[in-house]
Amino acid sequence: MIYIQQLLINIVKLFSDREKCGKRKDVIMDGNMGEKIAAKYLEERGYNISGRNYHSRYGEIDIIAEKGEYIVFVEVKARSQNFAGLAREAVDLRKQKKIIKTALMYLSQSEKKAQPRFDVVEVNQIGREYSVNHIENAFDLRGYDEAF
Repeated sequence: MIYIQQLLINIVKLFSDREKCGKRKDVIMDGNMGEKIAAKYLEERGYNISGRNYHSRYGEIDIIAEKGEYIVFVEVKARSQNFAGLAREAVDLRKQKKIIKTALMYLSQSEKKAQPRFDVVEVNQIGREYSVNHIENAFDLRGYDEAF
């Protein structure tokens, strides 16, 4: 257990200028690290990152990207190998509603006319390596009226 904690602290140091991180900061940095990895992954596949950590009164969108005719609202879920369950399982209906409402707020304030799409990017840590699973169109607006 101590080895895993030390490994996580070392990984955080790789992505941070901070020398000392408390437990709470490690959790935040881990999510931030997952978002950095996801953004790099998307850019390597031709996406233009137009925003990160967009906040509204409804919630937050981790990454806003554009590719072709789409404006893509991306929820990033990062997990370590000893975390039970799949990362995408954390994007339940309640979370989807928050993301959709936040995306609609963003679109109402934006001049962009692209087709919205909702993706989930899973970043899974396996030792010192990461695997990325990009789920395009993970959910959509169908049933939006009934869901709210």
